[in-house]
Amino acid sequence: MNGLAAARAPWHLWVVGLLGLLWNAYGAFDYLMSVTRNEAYLAGFPPEMIALLDSFPLWANAAWAIGVWASVLGSVLLLLRSRLAEWAFLASVAGAAVSFIFQLTLELPPELGEVMTMVMPLVIMVLIVLQWWYARRQAAAGVLR
Repeated sequence: MNGLAAARAPWHLWVVGLLGLLWNAYGAFDYLMSVTRNEAYLAGFPPEMIALLDSFPLWANAAWAIGVWASVLGSVLLLLRSRLAEWAFLASVAGAAVSFIFQLTLELPPELGEVMTMVMPLVIMVLIVLQWWYARRQAAAGVLR
């Protein structure tokens, strides 16, 4: 094996990649159902949440889209062992950060609850940053090519 060959993929790459893809695919599903205003999906949302979604300016929706789709792409690229996974996750971090910072500036009705509006963005950011960190480490180790 020459020095240019990529290192063998460790077992945890497949676990992290598949779990990340499942998590991020749910985020993509939520995004699609929300922005297309799918009636069946939104039926369980309080009217205040739908009004909040309707109030998002175009740039905030664009940041949300970048955060969501870049993380899906990052997961796929990680499973394909591409070095570009690191950059996709970094784009996702940036998009999600802009989206969540915007959301923090909103005056939210108490009906939405603190868990979904304050805790979930933090959980999402931590998971995206961890995926970026993992892809970066795997790229540095020569696992991603």
